[in-house]
Amino acid sequence: MAKTILVKPLITEKSEMLSEDRGKYTFVVNKDCNKIEIKKAVEDMYQVTVESVNTMIMPAKAKSRSTRSGILSGHKPAYKKAVVTLSEGEEIDFFGDI
Repeated sequence: MAKTILVKPLITEKSEMLSEDRGKYTFVVNKDCNKIEIKKAVEDMYQVTVESVNTMIMPAKAKSRSTRSGILSGHKPAYKKAVVTLSEGEEIDFFGDI
């Protein structure tokens, strides 16, 4: 069930700074899930204690690119993002033993 709620972790510069400084981790989650389900999924999958969950729906973006045959236009779909705050002293290691 946790794999259907948590789509993937977001690894960006801003999310890395949040995880290092404040113990906040960012995930792309299923649009239909709520904060309670996200909290349970993170606790089950990573064996950590979650203090709070903040969610936001990121809007779709229009994208275009130039090709030999002309300009192609499309869009990137909207998604739901969750910022999870862990208890003091806990962390999640996404990369394992690299």
